[in-house]
Amino acid sequence: MLSIVNDAKPKRKGLELDRVVLLGRTFEEYERYFGLDVQAWRGRRVLDVASGVSSFTCEANERGLEGVACDPIYELPANTIRPRCEADLDHIIASIDGLDVYRWAFYQNPTRLRTFRERAYRTFLQDYERRGSARYHAGALPRLPFADQQFDLTLVSYLLFVYQDQLDYAFHRAAVQELVRVTKGEVRIYPLITFDGERSIHIDRMRSDPEFAALSFEEVETDFEFLVGSNWYLRITRC
Repeated sequence: MLSIVNDAKPKRKGLELDRVVLLGRTFEEYERYFGLDVQAWRGRRVLDVASGVSSFTCEANERGLEGVACDPIYELPANTIRPRCEADLDHIIASIDGLDVYRWAFYQNPTRLRTFRERAYRTFLQDYERRGSARYHAGALPRLPFADQQFDLTLVSYLLFVYQDQLDYAFHRAAVQELVRVTKGEVRIYPLITFDGERSIHIDRMRSDPEFAALSFEEVETDFEFLVGSNWYLRITRC
């Protein structure tokens, strides 16, 4: 679930946190964000944290992955979530239009971007109504409602690092510790920059933190970039 929004202050280049909005993303986008090899993860348990109204979990299961999602909004019924999606999408599309921190090679224009977001939340809502708590678990970092090493792969998009001004280093450290706790394989976090397109200051601090001496942090380049500089994800594994 994302918390973004407008560019009211002229000193900022990108979106500013203003209120919580629901913005869903598709499986295709996740593939690009995280460089996912679907064949490699087929039959494996994959957790999407702070997933909001993304359709990744639904589409992952259709492709043979055992997808599970976690977000605080899953305490709410679908008919409460649904009315917020379109209004929040209107707000986001209006807010990003004209900002110079975006690269439009993939989406081409705000109208096409909107089609991805609409498809994501509509697919999510259908699956959420059918599957409920079997796939969608209410919870939030830095404490997740799962057992140790329950998942082969855990994904987090547009929560950590992008909100470095709102979520301090202590939160990031606790969040990564929790993500590693529930994961026996890899944790992947995307992107590594703020909404201004600047590399998060938390990354290097995390690399040098004694608490993470037993972990490996690898910055992996991908071929996808929307927010400028967002063509990297962080892969975390145990040494």
